[in-house]
Order: sequence, then structure tokens, then C-alpha cells
Amino acid sequence: MTVLIRDYMVLEVEHIQTNARIGEAIARLSKSRHHGLPVTDATGKLVGFVSAKELLRHASEENEPLSSIIRPGTITASPQTALDDAARIMFRYGLRDLPIIDENGRLCGVLSNLDIVRSHFERASPAKADTLRTLLSDRYHLPFSIHRGLVPIERLTPTQWKVFEDELEGRRYELERGFAEPVLVLQKGDTWILVDGHHRALAAREMGLAQLQAFILTSDRPEEFARQETGLERVAQDHHLRTVDDIEIDRSTHHPLLEVTTQLLRRVEPAPPPGLSEP
Repeated sequence: MTVLIRDYMVLEVEHIQTNARIGEAIARLSKSRHHGLPVTDATGKLVGFVSAKELLRHASEENEPLSSIIRPGTITASPQTALDDAARIMFRYGLRDLPIIDENGRLCGVLSNLDIVRSHFERASPAKADTLRTLLSDRYHLPFSIHRGLVPIERLTPTQWKVFEDELEGRRYELERGFAEPVLVLQKGDTWILVDGHHRALAAREMGLAQLQAFILTSDRPEEFARQETGLERVAQDHHLRTVDDIEIDRSTHHPLLEVTTQLLRRVEPAPPPGLSEP
């Protein structure tokens, strides 16, 4: 199945009109997380794109109209464009953001390179769910199904008793950007067993979110499955895990991946000049 831009583009696009002043564009961009802004006319039609670099070049001309510095036209795509084709366009032209226009040329969305990465994560996630389904089917000799939906965070039963604080910060950023992949949950009666995504669930709880997107596994013969005790449930019981609030947050050490990464960074740091010692 071909994945389209419309499946991943952001619909609420921050943009600016051509009659705005350069100073206003600089102020708008400095308060956002973007690297540039689409420029539209009074009817909402896309007429160009202004980058942070272009605004920096003209920072001393803050009272001049934005229309005086933007180049007319920009690379665009339609919502029906294949996501893989959009990725090729963005890679070839070094674009961080790709404006999306409708059949009338009006701005209707934007696709960022982070959205491209998110799409690859989400397309990889079903493989985890399918692997778990196979394991459960082999272990309990029962058929299982997978569907995607929302799960209530407060009702999740965790199966991991510790997470790393530095990983939570990354998960908060992913959630704010809509970049986080769905968690993996096994539903057994009224119990929602969290199999994968504990950092995401805890970060979402701290952010005040009530629900999370998830791949949900359910048994096609729920009455028979209800009589089975899974290893996941035993782990939760052994570590007294009832809700995500019972997960310990390790604030003293780094996540192993981050620790390895920082070690690698230290290895490639240049040697200090002669006569100077490292701190």
C-alpha cells in the first residue's frame, strides 16, 4: 500500500502573508521551532517560502515588506503525492520543510523531514506487534489479532520497572511534535498490559495526556486467554507494578545508548593544543 503525504503532513501550518514586514517575520520565526515560513497572499495561495538565512541577511531592513526579499515560487507537493517520492524531493534539494498545496494552489499543509522519519518508525512498529502476536500464538496456542487505537494511560499495567530520566526528555519532544511511535499493548479482559513504550507512556502521563496511540493485541478467544497467566503479568506482580506511576525513574545514570554515544563523542574530540591540559 502506497503511503501518501496526506497521511503524515501537518494541517495547521504556521505561515505569513506577503504584506508583512521583515521584522514581523523575524519575530514570528524566532518564537517558533521552524527554520522558515511559507508565504501566502491574501487568499491563502502559496507564493513562496522565506528561510531563517534569508531573514538574517536582511535583518537590518525590518521595516521593509517581506515581498521585497522573497523569491516567487518554491518547491511544493500535493497531498496525493507518495511519501517516498516526497522524501526523495526533500533529500535532493536539501529541504527541511515541504509546503503542501491543494488543487487551487492554496497552502493546506506542510511536511517536515521529521515527519518522514516518523513515518518510517510507524511503518516499522507493526513488525514488533506481529512478532509478539506470533510469540503469544505459539506459547498459548490461541489466535491473536492486532488493531490500532487509543489506550488510557491511567489503566496501563507496566512490565518495565525502571526508565532513564534523560530518555524521558526525548520522548516529551517526540510527543509534542507528534513524532512518537505507537506503544505496544496486550489487552486481556479489562487489563491493558504495556509491552513496549514505557518511556513514552510515562512522559505522556507527566505531560498531562490521557491517551496514547497504540498497537493493541487481543485474543480471538478471550475467555480461554483469560484463564492463562502470562509471563508479562508475573513480571508486573513480582515488581509491584500496577500503574505507570509505579515505574522508577533513574536520575543518576544515563540510558546505555546515550552513554555509549557520549563516549564515542569524547573519543573524537580534538587533542588540546601543546602546553594545555584537559580540564
